[in-house]
Amino acid sequence: MPLLRPTDPLPVSPRRFVVAGTSGAGKSTLARRIAARTGADYVEIDGLFHGEHWTPRPTFADDVEHFTRSAAWVIEWQYDDVRDLLADRADVMLWLDLPRRTVTRQVVARTLRRRLRREELWNGNTEPPLSTFLTDPEHIVRYAWNAHAATAEKVRRALGRRPELPVVRFTSRHTADRWLKAHGQPGSQV
Repeated sequence: MPLLRPTDPLPVSPRRFVVAGTSGAGKSTLARRIAARTGADYVEIDGLFHGEHWTPRPTFADDVEHFTRSAAWVIEWQYDDVRDLLADRADVMLWLDLPRRTVTRQVVARTLRRRLRREELWNGNTEPPLSTFLTDPEHIVRYAWNAHAATAEKVRRALGRRPELPVVRFTSRHTADRWLKAHGQPGSQV
């Protein structure tokens, strides 16, 4: 199946959504909004992955597998260990394919806000000191910049494995918002 534009009709009435995109693209925001409109279960995948002190949780893959057994769910499409499982079980993939400059602006603003407010993220973790941008090659801002182009290849691989998976590609937050308004109302096809 070719990539769908936001204005294309969906070939299915989805109940299981996976939201793809680079870190900072807005996956969690869109996923929460879909869950709120559809009543589907939602869990932030980072909360399943990150344990205390940013250590990976040993039950991560099992937790994702268990979560995706339910009839209706929304989750972000991250972490190589579970990408295939998520794509295999999803009814639709929504891909936030935003320009690198947009994603960079968003991830920088989010990181600054979280750090300055000392927001608790997952399992007691907070953003590290801002100086780690210079010292940590995996700092979220650097990661988002470096991984941006790889997302498209990951989507293509998922379609190669599962060509019937509808993938709706959004190139702006505005088109994603319009799609959700058009498809996220009771009685509409979401």
